[in-house]
Amino acid sequence: MTKQLISSLHKYRHNIYSQNGEDGVIEEVMKRLEINSGWFCEFGAWDGKHLSNTFHLAEQGWKGVYIEGDIDRFKDLQTNSEKYKDRLHLIREYVTPSGASSLDNLLSITTIPKDFELLSIDIDSDDYNVWAGLEYYSPLVVIIEIIGSIPPDIEKISTLSSPHSSFKSTVSLGKEKGYQLIGMIGNLFFVRDDMVEKLNLPNTELMDSSSLFDPSWLEASVSKTILSSLKSKFSKMLKV
Repeated sequence: MTKQLISSLHKYRHNIYSQNGEDGVIEEVMKRLEINSGWFCEFGAWDGKHLSNTFHLAEQGWKGVYIEGDIDRFKDLQTNSEKYKDRLHLIREYVTPSGASSLDNLLSITTIPKDFELLSIDIDSDDYNVWAGLEYYSPLVVIIEIIGSIPPDIEKISTLSSPHSSFKSTVSLGKEKGYQLIGMIGNLFFVRDDMVEKLNLPNTELMDSSSLFDPSWLEASVSKTILSSLKSKFSKMLKV
């Protein structure tokens, strides 16, 4: 396995609404890109605030698109977004890799520009294929969920019977689409190739994407497996 470096952006992690420090990293990335405001898109948006990578941007005056398919969560999203309704487009839909509910089609009914600033993909399933299916829009920064419990040298692309994709496969997709991995902050952070230089990141981080895999996600997975095994054995002992 490749020696782990961990992204230099890790030190900027902090949460306002995000789960793994994404809020702080987004703030630093946008600062380096000299972007003070713009457009974002996030899905599944939940209620807008819960583990959101973008709600803090909405509070700061950004425009955005929130997409959420669950009707109850969408109602909560409407409530939480009421204060910013003049700047936010809310869409109740489950995003699919292709067809009428593809991200390209859903975004086309909004005024979001082609080169918008931030896309956050977190639907706990077919994230990889949804990004793969995005053709018209070209966001500057993409944050996408993977399964961190899969080692960084393993290829895995989500299917109907086996959702979620691996680090290696998602990084390869990013390269195909013209994006550079800049860190694994819970989710993977990508920046479009033409913007990478402005981030002034160490060459060591840019030369070998696999070195940015965060092994703590593997360790957490192993710990959960061991704990589950111990609980199972203890339960069987009590039944004897």
